[in-house]
Amino acid sequence: MPEPTRETLSPTDRRALAAVAVQFFVNGALPASFIPRLPEIRDQVDISVAGVGLLISIAGLTGLLGSALVGPAVARFGTRRVMLNAGVVISISLGVIGVAEVPAVLLIGLMGMMAFDVMVDVPMNMQASWISARRHTPVMNRLHGLWSLGTLVGGLSAASIAAAGVSLTAHLIAAGIVLLSVLWFVGSNLLRTDESPNRSAEPRTVQGRVSPVLILFALTGLFALTLESTASDWAAFRLVDDFGASPGFAGLGYIAATGGMTVGRLAGDWASVRLGRYRLLLTAVALTGSGFALATLTSNRYITLLGYLITGLGTATLLPRLYDDAAKLPGMPGAGLGALTAGIRLGTIAIPVAVGALAASALSVGGAVAVVTLPSVVAFLVVVLALRRTAGVFGES
Repeated sequence: MPEPTRETLSPTDRRALAAVAVQFFVNGALPASFIPRLPEIRDQVDISVAGVGLLISIAGLTGLLGSALVGPAVARFGTRRVMLNAGVVISISLGVIGVAEVPAVLLIGLMGMMAFDVMVDVPMNMQASWISARRHTPVMNRLHGLWSLGTLVGGLSAASIAAAGVSLTAHLIAAGIVLLSVLWFVGSNLLRTDESPNRSAEPRTVQGRVSPVLILFALTGLFALTLESTASDWAAFRLVDDFGASPGFAGLGYIAATGGMTVGRLAGDWASVRLGRYRLLLTAVALTGSGFALATLTSNRYITLLGYLITGLGTATLLPRLYDDAAKLPGMPGAGLGALTAGIRLGTIAIPVAVGALAASALSVGGAVAVVTLPSVVAFLVVVLALRRTAGVFGES
């Protein structure tokens, strides 16, 4: 049978690809609606920067629980049903964050976002990987590029809305309603039948123990999350607390990081074909390390913005490739993605409280981010090279 090409995708696959693309964009726009305004949220609920980090870390526990449950949920209910129901909860949780005036309510909103984000993330990437495999050219980087484009659009909107003086409550409730309405189109066009997994090799356990491959996927998720999210999540705090920037200017840090990531992901499939996956990996790690050094160690706000832009370019192609390889791992549906996202959720627990605690000490926000991220660049490279040897991730092809 000839290899399927872009033109020979069935109408069902083409509609599903459009729906998945929209969902990737929406998933990026949702958190970007409030992350650039975190300093204002901090003031609205009257807590410290360390308190923000602590709440995010506590909420991250629910994300870790979601990673443990998503595989069985997908196996029982299917990717489409899990994704749509979780999307509704996430959109509602955004409104809860907007109305929060005490830490407990903010925590409820954050817990809803993080617990159900993985329930959208894994099914979305599973459907994307299935469709991408039926095309002559892959689309995973570009789909993740749409996620980054969503963060960019959401971040730009948040920064401009903040500069215009629109309240957090009105902004986030309206954003939740708009993004919730998109789920109708997504649900109407997603694949309704999941692909059967290859159970010829079961990666979950080896003689009763967790497979080393799954452990490595979890570790790559942890370090990739550290690099990707720390750049964007703490950029506004870096500019406000270290440079005294206004809320409007502070949003530019988030925009620089997500803008660089968007460009890198939209060009990622092209770069992978021309450089090869391994050389692209090395280039990405080098850009990430140099970008963080500029963003965290400089005393000039504009060089800091340049550093965030470079960091976004560097981190752009790391997770898309990992998601694709994890989705193709044989065994129980979602096992590889569950392991990868478990590491990601573990990062959402540990990293915010670590950065927040360090920033509340004698270190600046930039210093705190440097202490966490620069060693993580090296750790990510070491672990992903081990994964490359054992599972073929980031190989030459």
